[in-house]
Amino acid sequence: MKLPILAAAFAVAISAPAFAQDVTGLWQTQTNGGQVEISRCGNSLCGKLVTSNHIKTDPTTKDAKNKDPSLRARPLKNMQMLYDFTGGPTKWSGGKVYNANDGGTYSGTITLTSPNTLKLKGCIVAPFCKTENWTRIK
Repeated sequence: MKLPILAAAFAVAISAPAFAQDVTGLWQTQTNGGQVEISRCGNSLCGKLVTSNHIKTDPTTKDAKNKDPSLRARPLKNMQMLYDFTGGPTKWSGGKVYNANDGGTYSGTITLTSPNTLKLKGCIVAPFCKTENWTRIK
């Protein structure tokens, strides 16, 4: 009698994910005091910049370093900086990462490494990449 229960519990344990796979929510970036809200945008993931050290100092801070001069007047607050990431449940790829510090847009991947930690990687072209670890804000 105990063997079928044990076998069923084992089957559930090996088929269940090690942690919740939901990457949506508010994340603290590794640099500039940034906080990014990741959400679903249709069939993909996107993320907007909620705040940063620059925004805290001046909420009207503009996207002054954008490579496209026509976009330099847009505010950084609530600007979409992650878009078109697909995949899951723990890794999303094919997306783009916008970096307001240099005005560049990079190919990216997002990997959920634990329920409260993700790894964001942005590349000009491999191996020219930068990786940051972000922490979930509860």
